[in-house]
Amino acid sequence: MNSNGQSFQHTIRQEISISGAGIHTGQSVTMNIKPAAPNTGINFQRVDLPGKPVVKADVDFVVETNRSTTLEHNGARVSTVEHLMASLLGMQVDNALIEIDGEEVPILDGSAQQFVEALEKAGLQQQGVPKIYYTIDHNITFSDEEKKVEMVALPYHEYRINTLIDFNSPVLGTQHASLRNFSDFSKAIAPCRTFCFFHELEWLLANNLIKGGDINNAIVVVDKEVSEEQVERISKVFHKKDVEISSEGILNNLELRFPNEPARHKLLDVIGDLALVGYPFKAHIIANRPGHASNVKFAKKIKEHIKKIKNKLDVPKYDPNKRPIFDIQQIEQVLPHRYPFLLVDKVIELTEKVVIAIKNVSYNEPFFQGHFPNNSVMPGVLQVEALAQAGGFLAIPRDTDDKYDTYFLKIENCKFKQKVVPGDTLILKMELLNPIRRGICEMKGTIYVGDKIVTEASLVAQIVKRPKA
Repeated sequence: MNSNGQSFQHTIRQEISISGAGIHTGQSVTMNIKPAAPNTGINFQRVDLPGKPVVKADVDFVVETNRSTTLEHNGARVSTVEHLMASLLGMQVDNALIEIDGEEVPILDGSAQQFVEALEKAGLQQQGVPKIYYTIDHNITFSDEEKKVEMVALPYHEYRINTLIDFNSPVLGTQHASLRNFSDFSKAIAPCRTFCFFHELEWLLANNLIKGGDINNAIVVVDKEVSEEQVERISKVFHKKDVEISSEGILNNLELRFPNEPARHKLLDVIGDLALVGYPFKAHIIANRPGHASNVKFAKKIKEHIKKIKNKLDVPKYDPNKRPIFDIQQIEQVLPHRYPFLLVDKVIELTEKVVIAIKNVSYNEPFFQGHFPNNSVMPGVLQVEALAQAGGFLAIPRDTDDKYDTYFLKIENCKFKQKVVPGDTLILKMELLNPIRRGICEMKGTIYVGDKIVTEASLVAQIVKRPKA
């Protein structure tokens, strides 16, 4: 944050390497956490798989929430991400690439402490790019009556979290935990370890679901009577001598770091799962009886709300009185299209990565004669074509006498949200997603009418030099 109170994005100053076993798979993995460019967020890369696919840390890619949070994208899976994600958010790391040579993030001691210590050692690097926070402007709620889960995000000027757990157990009943400021995260929340009940541990072992488990990386709560034989069996499985039930109702393999360590760990999980929203936000989160499944569903609701806020903020400003960067005559010098298929009237903004253009939709458009009589609607495919033509200003070289054409290779995630009719003014926004390589151009397109999104799509095109006559 600078002297004016503006926040900036951060990455880590130097690379981190962390190794360990996954609690569920038992697989030993090595993670290399590397600095990343601004606005890239947190990404996992499975370096052990062909093509080294990348999995974005985003709630949209969560595929499993049974005892941990699992992401999957591009044919790659990364599981048990919550403690690492909480550490990155808690230490205010906005952008990082996490190379991992296996499926599961290591459990380490069952907390986030070792992740935090590594991040502290690496240090933060301010990136000089503003960090935009989205403020929740009304209550967002989630509930699951069957599991008695209630979660709410309240409007608030900072990020604050309160959790409550209640297992209706004489040993682990009602506990509260709170985090008022992330400056307290490393000491108050990060050291808190995962926990389970003794009867759960036996079931997990019987079903081979904790191949990398160790009673040194979990608090084992004993709330029901168990036999000496059961305790001895656990002792042998984990190669731990003299395992007993302590006066606190937990196995004596470890001591509690806080009286309410289980509640604090649940708060840690909430932070990690809500980090998958993918946008920095401010709110007061209250989570009663949270779990990974409910956290993820709640995160999706928060993300949907933030996207609506973001869409309103992202609407390009169009001033018809302002001189365009390219008028129709200049557009014809760049694009090969001509009437009746030139669908860009002017370009009002152009940078290396973004172009904003205008298409005025007139009743005299030839396609309205048949689409449809007495119910004029602009075809969606022509809206996408208009986006592609606008994208040509990002793709086609203009500092050469050579002529180029662009050809569609792929259209993905295309959504038509509202009809386009005569009299509408289309604001066409195209954003370059990656640097152009080997003539391949990846772009995200959005069409606005007023402050509403009417069409959006991801486009991939190929730039081809036109043969000289």
